[in-house]
Amino acid sequence: MTDTTRDDADSSTPGRRSVLRMGCGALAAAFGGLALTACSGTGATAGAGSEGDPDKGRITVWSWQGPAAELKALIPEFNKAHPGIQVTVEDIGNPAIWEKITAGLAAGGQGLADVLHIGVDYLPGYVERFPGGLADLAPLGATAHKDAFAAGLWGTVCPDGKRVNALPWEANSGGFYYRADLFEKAGVDAGALQTWDETIEAGKVLKAKTGAHLLGLDKPASQPDAANFFQLLLQLQGAFYFDLEGRVTLDSPEAVKAMTLIKTMNDAGLVSDLSGGWNALMSSLKKGTNAVVPWPTWFGGVIEEQVPEESGRWKVRLPPAVRRGGPTAATVNSTHLAVAGGSEHRAAAWAFVEYALTRPASQVRIYRGKGIAPALMKAYDDAVFHEPSAYFGGQKKGEVFLGALKAPSPPVNYTADYARALKLVTDAQSKVLLKGADPAAVLRDAAAELVRQTGRKAAR
Repeated sequence: MTDTTRDDADSSTPGRRSVLRMGCGALAAAFGGLALTACSGTGATAGAGSEGDPDKGRITVWSWQGPAAELKALIPEFNKAHPGIQVTVEDIGNPAIWEKITAGLAAGGQGLADVLHIGVDYLPGYVERFPGGLADLAPLGATAHKDAFAAGLWGTVCPDGKRVNALPWEANSGGFYYRADLFEKAGVDAGALQTWDETIEAGKVLKAKTGAHLLGLDKPASQPDAANFFQLLLQLQGAFYFDLEGRVTLDSPEAVKAMTLIKTMNDAGLVSDLSGGWNALMSSLKKGTNAVVPWPTWFGGVIEEQVPEESGRWKVRLPPAVRRGGPTAATVNSTHLAVAGGSEHRAAAWAFVEYALTRPASQVRIYRGKGIAPALMKAYDDAVFHEPSAYFGGQKKGEVFLGALKAPSPPVNYTADYARALKLVTDAQSKVLLKGADPAAVLRDAAAELVRQTGRKAAR
């Protein structure tokens, strides 16, 4: 199974978050100065295109690897309903697509494809930095689908309740993949763990009886994804780096609690070091270094692919709550399809986006092809999401994550300054993991620095 997140995880190239956190100087060098407007906050307004004919036109779609292949596979069926629309899907690659979209938006929309595949961490920045760079999909009919997607996702693509910047495609919930055989050997029922505090105590028993760590983290933050676990713990508390008004919340009680849990695990010797990114994670899987991998929906296919001989030893559940009785569900990443504001064929582009993302049959086909978990809730009526998995001990893995998507989930405000926040968070976490720093102190400093860098207000 392949996923959009996994496609950019090869340690030989920077992941999309690596590109995201590049400074203005690096971006300007990459784009020959085009990105200066993007970093200044005064991004160019893309030239207005036209809706065009909804029944004909020649459109181009930019995506990457697995998702691009699945969009291409939809074209023959799409053309039966829309014979006058010619669709070309280009696999730009990941992270190359982020650089190319940024360059096109900074150039006023010149050279952009009609349909753009965009990650949740990039969408707010594109909208804020480049007014009009992405088309408002509301006049094209997008609001008719506002209740069709997993909880919280409509607020992500339509934060003001009016303008629709994109349509949700993929929704990955936080997961808790675990070696059931190791927990059984330690005499611990992993399925019964209700909180992360309980999980830490179980991890101590596990380490003593099996030698396996509870989980692994990239302690020196060699990759931006080093903050994924911290971010999961935040979202399990309904919190993030910014609140819905865009105020800085890096030093919130929820953030301090999340970082304190990480410090407690590390101080107890339960955290292995995964410095080096994806290759280190794959190596730990094969060696059985860690009993738990707290990664999203899509990671189950990676486990099956990397350690096929361990079929039946793994199970999956939603993560324990941070506080007893608290949420165990969180949508930790998502991707979307947007239409370029300068496209001369916006109506035709919308027809393809709507066909791909709002028809259950389209999303089921994509899931069967590459395992991309749909945001479209109606797609989960298909039997493919309810089949038992031999690899995961007969569990109906799809139903585990379907439960998460059905749970209440607040929208997450990444803002255009997510990259800055991410860098400060990973630095703070490394100080905690490598130097034993106080979580409250490092997060207070990080929040103050983020306020200074961005001019945003502090929530506290």
